[in-house]
Amino acid sequence: MLLLLYWFGMSMYAFVLFGVDKKRATGDRRRRIPERKLIAVTVLGGAVGSGLAMLLFWHKVRKKKFTVTVPIALAVTLLLAGICFYQNLHITVSEYEYAGANVPAELDGFRIVQVSDLHNQFYGAKEQLLIDRISELRPDIIVVTGDVIDKYHTNYRLALRFFEGAVKIAPVYYVTGNHEDWLSGERLTRFLSDIEALGVVLMDDKKVTLGALTLIGIADCNLANPGEELKADKHASDGPASDGPASDGPASDSGFTICLAHEPEYHSRYLRLGADITFSGHIHGGQIIIPGKGGFVSPDFSFFPELYGGEYTFREGAQSMTMYISRGLGNSILPLRINNYPELVVVTLRCPQ
Repeated sequence: MLLLLYWFGMSMYAFVLFGVDKKRATGDRRRRIPERKLIAVTVLGGAVGSGLAMLLFWHKVRKKKFTVTVPIALAVTLLLAGICFYQNLHITVSEYEYAGANVPAELDGFRIVQVSDLHNQFYGAKEQLLIDRISELRPDIIVVTGDVIDKYHTNYRLALRFFEGAVKIAPVYYVTGNHEDWLSGERLTRFLSDIEALGVVLMDDKKVTLGALTLIGIADCNLANPGEELKADKHASDGPASDGPASDGPASDSGFTICLAHEPEYHSRYLRLGADITFSGHIHGGQIIIPGKGGFVSPDFSFFPELYGGEYTFREGAQSMTMYISRGLGNSILPLRINNYPELVVVTLRCPQ
């Protein structure tokens, strides 16, 4: 979306510059627009506007530097636009199986779809392209690990449309990310109330017990505060809810525990909470994935982050935890992905025979 706005803005700017220069060339005695400026704006993304202006105003059509440069720049722009939109909108699915003796028999075949870092990315009217893709994956639950909204181009309505579609597919559990934290205020509070009214379970600093499965969530604003408590939520579809608050110790003495948290760097805390699996995001896959090197840059501009996407295992004594880090579905400050398609993560639980 940001790239589209950039190209549109540059094309409008180029169109206006050509129009002004045409007017000055046919009677206005003010200083003409330098040709090098017209060429520069064309090459830097304004080729569509430049081409339209040349045709409509019949301007610069006898100068070879324009009749050659503008068509080439237009072809390159359209090619780059096609590549960029495909890189940014082609949703891939990464499927994993988690098999272990700690998986209860009733959870065998249980499918979890993770949505992360949507950042108000547009996937068609009512986010239908994304909703249809999730529906095809037949999830038992959908976990959303933060940054559905973007601070820099905030669209609460678009985010609400996503949740409206998602709750029709499967139960949705949502923990906020750093962008929701940055947007804290009356508008965000109203948005969170609206999605809870739809049936979305807000997991910020809560735990929910669903039969043999325990879900715990940590709000992004509390990730660095290990003393925060997890509040019990009386939402349970397959079993009783937890009967009281839990401190920053193991969340469950039996069954299987899944942790939802936006940022992967606090993995030691999730392990101490007793999580068997943690779903996280935040890093956007490093924006650019370099073969043999991994993700290039994180949102906080650290280069080649160790945890940028995929499956990781952490151990501490007898405890172990598997973390799935989504590369996310949208972008924020950097509007471009390279070799890093938007991603849905699917984890299927398997109990050994």
